[in-house]
Amino acid sequence: MYEGSRGSVLEDVPSAVAVSKRRRSPQLVWLIPIVAALIGGWLAVKTILDKGPTITITFKTAEGLEAGKTKVKYKNVDVGEVKEIKLSKEVKGVVATVELVKGTEEHLVEDTRFWVVRPRIAGGQVSGLGTLFSGSYIGVDLGKSGNKRREFVGLEVAPIVTADVPGRQFVLRADNLGSLQVGSPVYFRQETVGSVTAHEVNSDGQGVTFKVFVNAPYDQYVNANTRFWNASGIDVTVDASGIKVDTQSIVSILIGGIAFEALPGLGQQSPSEENHEFLLASDRAAAMKNLDTISNPVQFQFTQSLRGLTIGAPVEFRGITIGEVKSVNVELNKTQDSFIFPVSGVLYPGRIIAMMSKPGASEYRTDDESRRARWDHLVAKGLRAQLKTGNLLTGQLYVALDFFPNAPEAHIDWTASPPIMPTVGGGLEEFQQTLTSIATKIEKMQFEEIGKDVRQNMKALNRALESADKLVKRFDMEVTPTAKSTLEDVRKTLRSADQALAADAPLQQDLRVSLRELTRAAQSLRQLTELLERQPESLIKGKKETRR
Repeated sequence: MYEGSRGSVLEDVPSAVAVSKRRRSPQLVWLIPIVAALIGGWLAVKTILDKGPTITITFKTAEGLEAGKTKVKYKNVDVGEVKEIKLSKEVKGVVATVELVKGTEEHLVEDTRFWVVRPRIAGGQVSGLGTLFSGSYIGVDLGKSGNKRREFVGLEVAPIVTADVPGRQFVLRADNLGSLQVGSPVYFRQETVGSVTAHEVNSDGQGVTFKVFVNAPYDQYVNANTRFWNASGIDVTVDASGIKVDTQSIVSILIGGIAFEALPGLGQQSPSEENHEFLLASDRAAAMKNLDTISNPVQFQFTQSLRGLTIGAPVEFRGITIGEVKSVNVELNKTQDSFIFPVSGVLYPGRIIAMMSKPGASEYRTDDESRRARWDHLVAKGLRAQLKTGNLLTGQLYVALDFFPNAPEAHIDWTASPPIMPTVGGGLEEFQQTLTSIATKIEKMQFEEIGKDVRQNMKALNRALESADKLVKRFDMEVTPTAKSTLEDVRKTLRSADQALAADAPLQQDLRVSLRELTRAAQSLRQLTELLERQPESLIKGKKETRR
């Protein structure tokens, strides 16, 4: 029963039938993640492809910088952003990681410059005022080098001149900085044409090097004959010719400046190359001074005071500058137990060739023997050196060469180094000595005794005047009445004489009769004289009768 029932149960259980697997169609729900993944991948790839270069810039401080906010701008266009700021390894500054936009790779070269734009006043100019409201940003000046670079050191201040400004840069050498600074203007004929871009002390400590930028088209006026000088402040020159005041502008008085100009009369020259070196003179007079290639040292020995004679004072021949003073000194003359004052100078033969040449000479010999012969000849004719006052207001002295025919005989000491030229005294010093001598004589005068004598004489004169006054009064009282009566008598006498001399006066009539009688007597005497001349015998025999 059991087995039968078991079989019936198995029969009742249905048997499994194999069915082939059906293919399911894709669900739309999976399409969205796939599209999103594709878009995300494309964006990621696009982001990577559009991503610009990343660079690092080292600054001394992070003032004005903020990660994620501070922009990098070129010509006021955003070209990057600061992503991270951290301290440098040496903890001497900060390193800013900057991500730039695509397309800036070719400009990341060695001479590309970065700086933080902040409000700044320098060189008489105000910059960066807009950052007071918008915040600081990093400025860029694109370089021109061919060497790529990704790590840079930022500038502390903005460059005065950027690479896209037309013009050229030049190097100037000077003894000291003066009042010049970065941003000081450069002048050409008092027109601002550039500025000082940098300055530093030379590595040997013997001077200062400047870099100046001259804007186009004024850079074409800088050539081999150009002279630069420090035009800072007010140039007051006090020399033998007087007082001179010169300045370029009010700006140069406040912040300094540099001026340049070409030497006149040398014609047009080709412009100098970039970074050509020039000397920076202390003033215009020193810059425009003729560059004499030949100089002959000479020494003058004076016995008078050198007060007012400065280094650089001119040596002139009748108003023409032929040299300059290089040094002044004092020495003890042991033979005469006195002091002498040597003045060393130089003479420039190029300036005196015309003066030294003889008319009609075919050449001018410059050898030592000919030069000495010429100078000896001139000294023999009386050429001497003399200190003269160039200006009474300033008291400045200069050395003058001139001929003194009556000067004592002298010669040039060619054995000394440098040769010593004979000198003569005179000028203001001699005038002062004369005044001193006069003052000494005046001081020796006994003014007290003279004053006593004068007082005594004045008293005597006063007594004489009193006596004269008494005499006049007495004369007026005693003599005057008598004089009046005498004058009356004189007038009466004159009236009587006038009456006697009148034409109808008896005296006049008697006088006329007497004169007529005297005339007739004179006529008779003349007739008698004539008779005696004709008939001298008539004086004895008598007058002969005249026959009719």
